Order: sequence, then C-alpha cells, then structure tokens
Amino acid sequence: MQSPLCMLLSKEKAYVIYCVYEYETLLDSCNMNMDDWARIASDIKTYYEDFDGFVILHGTDTMAYTASGLSFMFENLGKPVILTGSQIPIFETRSDGRDNLLGALIMAGNYKIPEVMILFNNKLLRGNRSTKFSSSSFDAFDSPNFPPLAILETKIHVHWDKILTSNTNQKCTLTKICPSVGILPLCPSITTATVRQFLAPPLKGMVLESYGAGNAPDSRKDLMQVFSEATERGVLLLNITQCHRGSVNSDYATGKALIDAGVIPGSDMTPEAALAKLAFVIGREDWNFKDKKGGATAKGHREISKLILDSVKPTVDRSTSADT
Repeated sequence: MQSPLCMLLSKEKAYVIYCVYEYETLLDSCNMNMDDWARIASDIKTYYEDFDGFVILHGTDTMAYTASGLSFMFENLGKPVILTGSQIPIFETRSDGRDNLLGALIMAGNYKIPEVMILFNNKLLRGNRSTKFSSSSFDAFDSPNFPPLAILETKIHVHWDKILTSNTNQKCTLTKICPSVGILPLCPSITTATVRQFLAPPLKGMVLESYGAGNAPDSRKDLMQVFSEATERGVLLLNITQCHRGSVNSDYATGKALIDAGVIPGSDMTPEAALAKLAFVIGREDWNFKDKKGGATAKGHREISKLILDSVKPTVDRSTSADT
C-alpha cells in the first residue's frame, strides 16, 4: 500500500484522501478468471474497515463480469465499490481514463452508495445490471434494463430511490462462488452433440441465451431431452434472452418448452449477471438443489427487475402469431 494522496477540495466540500494498492503482476482483463474476482474481494475485505469506499481500475473487456461477480460475493456490503477503466490507455493524450478515475474517486469518497458499481463516461451504473456494448465508443457501458444510479454533469444527480439500502447492523462477509459454469447461445445450426458435450461434467450450471423473449425450438425434442437430462442430474440451467434489452417470459409455447425441460427463466438479467449468479448459488454448499433453484430466481442482489413466478401463463401458438 502506497502513501496516502489527497484530491483537491470538491464541490461536496470534502477532501478525498486515497491510497493506491497495485498488484505486482498486472493483468489484461481478458486473462482474468473467477480466482481473480476472489482475490480482489479478499483484498477489499482485508482493508474494509480502513476506508469509506473502494475504486478498482480494471480492463473494460471483462469489467461487467467482475462487477457482477463481486456484487454476489459481498453480503451486507455497506460501502461503495466502483470499477472503472478506459477505452484509450491512460498514458495517451486523449485518454478517457483520467475523467473516469476522478469521477470514481469523487463518487466513492463523497457518496455513501453501498453497491458494486461501474463508473464510465459520467454514468454510475449498478454493476450487475451493466454490460459492455461498444468496443470503440467512450460510452462503452450500458445498463439496458435499469436506469443509471447517478449522472455526473455540471452537477451530480444521484437517483437515491434506485439505491440499495444497507443493513449496517450486520457484518460484511464474503461468499464463495463456483467456477464450473458457462454460457451457451442458441443458434439455428446447434446440434444435440454440441449441447450434450457442453453440459458434461464438471459443468454444474449453464446460462442459455435463447431467442427473443426466451424462446427455443420446441420442435427439437432432442434438445429438450438433453436439457431435461441435465437438470435431472443436478445441473442448473438459467434462460436469458440474446436481445440487448428485454426479458424472457413464457407467453409462447417455444418458451414454455424450456420451462417444462427444467430450465429456469432468468427475467432480464445480463449474461454477466446470470453467469455470476449461477456461480453464487451453486457455490452455496449449505443449499440443496431446490434451494439453489429458488436462489436463481430471487432478486436479493437486485440483478433482475421483477421476481419470477412459479406459475406459467397460458401459451400462445407461434404458428398463429407474429414474432415480438
């Protein structure tokens, strides 16, 4: 840990004093895995009582994955944890990294928002609602199904009605996660052999990216059988849409077919949040399979917009209706 540094007096009439903790081996975010999430979480836990907030400088490619993972790993988080980075390296003249870093320090040092977040291009986003949607724009991150927690303009506008409340009476703890999870997108050419191989041990959970509002080819009985076999042997399957915005539902027979095969509807979760959530619930060794299925549908970390009900609506025959 390096010696403390101090920012200039801000409009919030406070000095932000911060220390820099740098890893000896810096990683491109493409090379990061869930072990690195655990290391970051452990280091924050070690210094948790010494600071009012934490800023993580992170590569953009997997930033949303790390933010989602940390949001599930921390229980009873009472302080801001903000990830940020840049599209252009910070040593470049036109880098966006300086503004992102300063914004993150200001928000972490002055605003008691007890969440894991991403700050990018003057937007503060809930971590497990965020996704990277541009490889070149400074406005690289979006929260497609949930509004920003704050907007940084000439004044900082915090949407306090969207902020999670913290139970300060309980101690912040860390939860282990299971890395034996993956994401599989549906495509017209997908084969039963591919899906069966993907679902083979040691995989314990899979996010299925389906078409539209959570639909899959119900005429492919071979695929539905593979999904059923996987759930029967204890593999958790979570269904989310391939679309950037929107949610899965069971209005169509092609969506109900997945539910009948034991696939859990994932509402409007991002792929990053869905993967992290599966890692979280499967990592709960004190839960049985039924508890884990229930945990996959809960919204305890506000990663979804609404609870997923057990009941299924009457289905619509796709042959007599237009795509939505």
